[in-house]
Amino acid sequence: MLDCAAMPEPTATPVTEAVPDPCAVAGIGVFDSGLGGLSVLRALRSRLPEAPLHYVADSAHAPYGDRSEAYIVERSHRVAEHLVSNGARLLVVACNTATAAAVAGLRARWPGMPIVGVEPGLKPAAAATRNGRIAVLATRSTLGSAKFQALLAQQGDGVTVLAQPCPGLVDLIERGPLDAPDLRALVAHYAEPLRGAQVDTVVLGCTHYPFVRPLIEAALGPQVQIIDTSDAVARRAAQLWAESRIVARHSPMVRLQTTGDADSLGRFASAWLDVACEVSAVTI
Repeated sequence: MLDCAAMPEPTATPVTEAVPDPCAVAGIGVFDSGLGGLSVLRALRSRLPEAPLHYVADSAHAPYGDRSEAYIVERSHRVAEHLVSNGARLLVVACNTATAAAVAGLRARWPGMPIVGVEPGLKPAAAATRNGRIAVLATRSTLGSAKFQALLAQQGDGVTVLAQPCPGLVDLIERGPLDAPDLRALVAHYAEPLRGAQVDTVVLGCTHYPFVRPLIEAALGPQVQIIDTSDAVARRAAQLWAESRIVARHSPMVRLQTTGDADSLGRFASAWLDVACEVSAVTI
């Protein structure tokens, strides 16, 4: 049996290497550019109440949507490296922008590990629309990605998709509070073209956006359906976790880390997650 207490403190490993700590608890690693992935984490915890969960908010480098693809890829690999070295045996990339830029590379790097990404729910939106007009709210990086363009190409001729970039929205959500006048005004600003286009279904193409869903619904009106894929992502992750047959220690605690302000993450988590959390800052 390994004596974890006797082992020296692990040193940082290069981003090109991923060495799992043999004393780390096997679990599920989840990351996002900031706080948005907590919307996925909440759905995941609901489906897997006893699975060890380790979440990293890369808030010091958020928002990813304003960064270059190379930067997003580099950060995604560094954060994933940290999660894997701390016991993650399944990864959830709880960020649309990181999924579009980096998930293929992450899967190539860890071919034996289940990795679940998120993407705008165009397919369920196309199935739900009544008038054939749908919109996607997302970051510029997500909407400009090859992955999103491929999703668009799969839509039939009977569906019109309005891609609405929302620069600045992630920043305001991260800063909070979620009912701030400037945040409400920005949501209303991005909702205006959607009302003009008479869309009846709107896809939340960023994991931060569910936090302001009430503002989006108020700005668009009750006739507009909102598509949030958080539960679908959690359902897929739970399926892969069950199929992996990993024997993991039951853990009622959720471990939350951030490259930014731990107090901010703690406040956000206490308002959004109905579960005990261990919150700390980390340098990655």
